Amino acid sequence: MYRKQIKVLDCSIRDGGLINNYHFTMDFVKAIYRATCDAGVDYMEIGKKLCESEEYTREDYGRWNFCDEEDLRQVVESYECENPPVLTVMFDVGRVDIESLLPAEQSVVGMIRTACYVPDIDKGLYLAKRTKDLGYETTINIMASSAVIETELIEALEQANEAEEVDYLYLVDSYGAFYSEQVTSYLKLYKDHAPNKELGFHAHNNQQLAFSNTQQAIIDGVNLLDATINGIGRGAGNCNLELLLNFLKNPKFDVRPLYKVIQEQMVGLRKQIEWGFNDIYGISGHLNQHPRGAMKQRANAEIRDNCYDFLIDSTAD
Repeated sequence: MYRKQIKVLDCSIRDGGLINNYHFTMDFVKAIYRATCDAGVDYMEIGKKLCESEEYTREDYGRWNFCDEEDLRQVVESYECENPPVLTVMFDVGRVDIESLLPAEQSVVGMIRTACYVPDIDKGLYLAKRTKDLGYETTINIMASSAVIETELIEALEQANEAEEVDYLYLVDSYGAFYSEQVTSYLKLYKDHAPNKELGFHAHNNQQLAFSNTQQAIIDGVNLLDATINGIGRGAGNCNLELLLNFLKNPKFDVRPLYKVIQEQMVGLRKQIEWGFNDIYGISGHLNQHPRGAMKQRANAEIRDNCYDFLIDSTAD
């Protein structure tokens, strides 16, 4: 599947950080950065850029939740690359100090993605405008589209369509609930009500469909695709970057560095933290539920594999 316009965004650290409170070592993040450089990936999302507070500290929530410029420069300066990926961080509406953000020309970051739910679209667009004014590429990632009332989603799409500061508008399968026909249906909605926007797609693997749904998004014309190395990410994880690059058949990509970092870094990490499909996550995806309940059960050694009990409890109402 070759289309020159397609760009790939690796969000291994940002989405993967949701399963270990962003406590990746500096050496691990440097290894991921080097792999994305050598693989020819277009963007690398290195974490979130949130506000620190007494309750929300680097000690508890990890440095990659806050992405200080000094930490980012350590990563970027650790490896010379002729065509490095654009470094990306994510904003969460309500947890950002926009006044502390450096102009893009003074930062190693080139894109800021703002994640927001439909009721907060105004706040998300405000953050996108402020970041665009500072010189960054921008995205709006509308979260949990599968759980939104369609008329409210349409209203949010129309608002985003009129916002010149938004470079990409994302369909996000937050719960891993989509089947391919739903990807097509939602993307048609996006195209009908936000025709001025380039689209992005972010999949979760709760039903083992992240890769196939990303393929469907490509068929439906999406040109910015999210994926993670070895599928690392919250709960069941994400579309595997190595599979996606193999599929795209673009000669600018080289999948070998990804398999190298999987062998050298991910295999050991999997012994410490869990990600990937299991039946608990499959149930939560099928039921279009936030994976927090599934993650809570997986964290309890006594009941972590009790999929029947999880299904009954999840459908009790």
